[in-house]
Parts: sequence; structure tokens; C-alpha cells
Amino acid sequence: MNELRIEKLRVHHVGPIDLAVSSDECVGISGPSGSGKTLLLRAVADMIPHEGTVSLNGQANLEMNGSQWRQRVGLLPSESAWWYDTVGPHFASMEKHALEFLGFPPDVADWDIRRLSSGERQRLALLRLLSNHPDVLLLDEPTANLDPQSSERVELFIDRFRRRHACSIIWISHQAAQLARVAGKHYRLENGRLIPTRRSA
Repeated sequence: MNELRIEKLRVHHVGPIDLAVSSDECVGISGPSGSGKTLLLRAVADMIPHEGTVSLNGQANLEMNGSQWRQRVGLLPSESAWWYDTVGPHFASMEKHALEFLGFPPDVADWDIRRLSSGERQRLALLRLLSNHPDVLLLDEPTANLDPQSSERVELFIDRFRRRHACSIIWISHQAAQLARVAGKHYRLENGRLIPTRRSA
């Protein structure tokens, strides 16, 4: 069982933030541009300095080095980074059924990164993150560059992963309808604070 716990977190103009996300739970966060949603996720992923405590199953991020923490608490940024010329070297392994589900042929490993569309990069970045089997997913607008059909498949793919691995998810989106579909709890980040807005029955 996984539980992500955020206590008195402060980063720049955001905070203090207190939030607990239990195993197999998806929490949605919306808010106006510039409210600090991405800052919050980057702080939880221990990618930027912050005050307060973030822990997983009672173990604080300060008890691990950054790479160990991010192996377990995986961040999918709105714009992914790529270091090699082709797709394949970015993956330790590529599952054929996962590629097919998200619309990729078997030879995608040979594709040139520079020729990928923003939507293709987004879906491949998700596959790359999930191949590490993180305990927590931090998703920053994971379907922002996708058409409605691809967005639906990504939502389903993430939901299946959550159920199979009982992971905890924080999902940022500007789409209220999407958060209503994917998240059991929904908060709005305004003036540096998380305000509860809905909870599914």
C-alpha cells in the first residue's frame, strides 16, 4: 500500500500545502495559469528546493537521494526532455501491448525524436515514466497536446496502471470534465492554497 503525504509544503508563492493521497487514489488539481501547479509537482518530486515534508509510506524524501525518490515518485512534465536522437535508447524496455494500446508500431524505437509530434512525445514520455513502475504519478497536463481519441486512451491507460499497481496519482488539468472522470477528489489551487471543490460519491 502506498500513501503520499505532503505536510506544510512551501515553494515560492505556494503553500503551506497539506495533502494525503492514498494507494489507488487519484487526486485532481486545477487552477489558473501561474497559480503554482507545476511548482507544486516539482517540489513533490524533489526537483526544486522547498520547505515542509513529503513522504511515501512514512519515509521522507530527505531520507533518499533525488534519483531514488524520483524512481518511486515519478513526474510527467508538460514538456518532456529527450537526450538521444532516437526513441529506443530512452527506454530500458518497451512493452509491445502498451505501445500498441497508445497507437505506436513496433518500430517506434527507431523513430527520430526530432520528427515526433508533440502528442507522440507526450504519449512516449508517459510510457517511459510508467516503465519504471513508480509508486506515485505526478501528472502535469498529461493530455494537453492530444486529440480527444488519444486523450481517452491515455486516461484509460493510466487508470489501468493505477488499478494494477495501486499507485497514488496527482493529476493536474485545466479540464474540469477530465478531472471529473479520472479523479476521486478535486482541489483548486488559488492564492497558494488548495481548496477542495468536489469529491466523487
